[in-house]
Amino acid sequence: GGVPPVTDLVLGATAGCLACFLTNPLEVVKTRLQLQGELQPPGTYPRPYRGVLRAAVAVCRADGLRGLQKGLAAGLLYQGLMNGVRFYCYSHAEDAGWTGYPGGTVAAGAVAGAVGAIVGSPAYLVKTHLQAQTLSAMAVGHQHNHESISGAFKSIYQQHGVVGLWRGVTGAVPRVAVGSAVQLSTFASAKDWVCEHQWFRKGSWAAVLAGSMVSGVAVAVTMTPFDVISTRLYNQPVDASGTGKLYRGFLDCILQISSKEGLLGLYKGIGAVYLRLGPHTVLSLFFWDKLRNM
Repeated sequence: GGVPPVTDLVLGATAGCLACFLTNPLEVVKTRLQLQGELQPPGTYPRPYRGVLRAAVAVCRADGLRGLQKGLAAGLLYQGLMNGVRFYCYSHAEDAGWTGYPGGTVAAGAVAGAVGAIVGSPAYLVKTHLQAQTLSAMAVGHQHNHESISGAFKSIYQQHGVVGLWRGVTGAVPRVAVGSAVQLSTFASAKDWVCEHQWFRKGSWAAVLAGSMVSGVAVAVTMTPFDVISTRLYNQPVDASGTGKLYRGFLDCILQISSKEGLLGLYKGIGAVYLRLGPHTVLSLFFWDKLRNM
């Protein structure tokens, strides 16, 4: 508390962008792993990406070292928009005293995350398209073949209008709402808990880091299925009317993945999700907390 919501908008956007720059390579790997073997039974498809480290090496071989930072500009735009709005809304809820009620931090985090996801959805759409693009021999998922971030926005708008820029948002809202609710509520609780038990001094970087690490684990466990669904909905090919060719929506995506790839299909890329979400949660919350104190 103690920071105006408008200031939190700027600080949240800054924190998200700093974390994104450092964790974007894991986001690229995660996207490839989640699209690999789409709607195919396990063991029936080639696997150019196997595990986090080997997948990262495969990305480098196909696209060079720069391939690990594919979609970075779109990722920074998404993190700036989503986290700026998310932290602004959460800060406003804090100032209004809503987080003081039972379950208030969870509800405030979920609502803040949902609003942030809606605002940042077009940037996430483009980010997913760009990160999936690679050489045909290593390609997984649909290839949209955009030449740049601006070209991607222009192409999507020209083909499907403004509505097309928000395609896949039905997967993004529950993804970020769940992740945000768990992240912000567990971060605040964990940070207070370690201070109450005098493990670390209140306001110290160690207390912030400990709270962030606990929050990162919780977010990775709860968010992975939503992350897989979101990636699939954003990257699927669409017809002339903008309707998805593979999935009709959020629930249809869950059912198709479960029936064709098994329940474990919803946890594809969980290693990359954990390695990416953990550091990203730690870094974004650490930067946000320290920027607020400054």
